[in-house]
Amino acid sequence: MRIAPISFKNLYFIGFTFLMACGKKQETIHPISEAITASVYASGTVKSVGQYEVYAKVNGIVQNVLVSEGSDVKKGQAIIALSNKAQELGYENAKLLANYSSAETNLEKLNQAQNELDVAKLKMDNDGSLLDRQKKLWGNDIGTKNDLDQREIAYKNSTALYNASKLKYNDLKKQIDFQSKQTNKTAAISSTTLNDFLVKSEINGKVFSINKEVGEMVTTQMPVAVIGDAQKFYVELQVDEYDISKIKKGQKTMISMDSYKGQAFEAVVEKIYPIMNPKSKSFKVDAVFTLQPNNLFPNLSAQANIIIEVKEKALTIPRAFLIDNEYVYLENKEKRKVKLGLMDYEKVEILSGITINDALVKTIQ
Repeated sequence: MRIAPISFKNLYFIGFTFLMACGKKQETIHPISEAITASVYASGTVKSVGQYEVYAKVNGIVQNVLVSEGSDVKKGQAIIALSNKAQELGYENAKLLANYSSAETNLEKLNQAQNELDVAKLKMDNDGSLLDRQKKLWGNDIGTKNDLDQREIAYKNSTALYNASKLKYNDLKKQIDFQSKQTNKTAAISSTTLNDFLVKSEINGKVFSINKEVGEMVTTQMPVAVIGDAQKFYVELQVDEYDISKIKKGQKTMISMDSYKGQAFEAVVEKIYPIMNPKSKSFKVDAVFTLQPNNLFPNLSAQANIIIEVKEKALTIPRAFLIDNEYVYLENKEKRKVKLGLMDYEKVEILSGITINDALVKTIQ
């Protein structure tokens, strides 16, 4: 195989490139004294205070949507009505039965029983008087023993009739009272069930979304709307399990959002949830805005830096000059071990190993 000869021009180019590479000066830096802030990064989502998914208490078909998305609602206000024809008929039937069983409706029966009791009382009292009179006559040897026996029998019969009438009256009164209470409770239960077909707001707030339309099926397992406070918002953050031990309530947090690019908003950690999500290996942390943006919406994506510690005066170097997280290269080609302190995304604090006078390079050539 024939090898092409190298021309003088090519030889000159290779030599020039080699000389330039050898002569290129490597970048050097010196540690500097400056402020450094250590923080924990967390992704999150903007949430409305009190934001919750609205569920129906019963299954049914949407008969009417009573509010629109963006509407302000009061606590207890109906937002969706479900079809409830069968329940309405059941409630009307329960009311009819309650009215039929009420004391007022059965007053005539009670009056009749009271009259029978009064008549029986009068007869018993009269027979008692006649018996006393017959006993006095018998004591004065007037009348016969048969007359006295007849009076005693008449008094016993009238007393028995009175007691029976009294028992009948009391039983009737108890029965009417029981039926009245029972049917009223049945009507109340039916009314409550009927009320369950109205899906209502649990808070004063704004309707952020309506998930169902007229004619659609609703079950108790699917949310029909989302409601929350339209004025107050917070950020629900996901903190990695590696960092959760560093998080404390009250820590300053800087929030950035795609909808507000180039801006950062201050917040503070308000709540740390004490259980880890086994799927994401993260903990939920709530941060409340110190001064929130004027225009926010639920479910906006957000990023946060939770500030762990701030040191106003620290010896720092760029993280790019750190080798294996514990060494640096000096300009004289020495590899030296250093002790690290605080660290952010760009720089790291050096506690010992080098001074401000040492010159560092990224690599040794």
